[in-house]
This record gives sequence, structure tokens and C-alpha cells, in this order.
Amino acid sequence: MEVLRKALIVGAVLGVGAGVGSALFVLVTPGEEKIQSMLKEMPEQDPRRRTEAAKTKELLLATLQEAAATQENVAWRKNWMDGSGGGGRST
Repeated sequence: MEVLRKALIVGAVLGVGAGVGSALFVLVTPGEEKIQSMLKEMPEQDPRRRTEAAKTKELLLATLQEAAATQENVAWRKNWMDGSGGGGRST
């Protein structure tokens, strides 16, 4: 009988704990409106931030394309493709 009594007490305590946990979850979990407002506050969701990121990517791409088209880089790539070196290790 003692084991049954302890099991019932443990079950009751766990049940109460689960009930309190569920109540806290409902109280603390933000609603849909709160979630949407939090998402709007994120930098990735801000239209100005997206525009700035797009301009930064365009500038970076233009810079890389310009650097790749310089005469020195073109000559180095041509020498490298021909196998005549251009720096680096010898095998």
C-alpha cells in the first residue's frame, strides 16, 4: 500500500507541475500579432536594410569584376593557364 500511496503522490505532483508549466507557456508565449511585430523589427525584414544590402552586393560585384578585368590580372591568368607560372610553388 505504501508504494501505491507514493506513486499517487508522485503522479499528483507531476500533474500539478505539468498544469503549471502549461499555464506559464500560455501566458509567456507571444501571440501571432506579437510575433509579426517582432519579425518586422528584424533587420532582414526592414525594406531599407534590404535595399542597402542589395546595393552593397552590387558594389562588391562591380569591384570584383573590375579587379578581374585589370591588365595585370588578365596577364597573370593567361600565364597561369599556359603553365608558365605566375607565382606560387613549383612542382
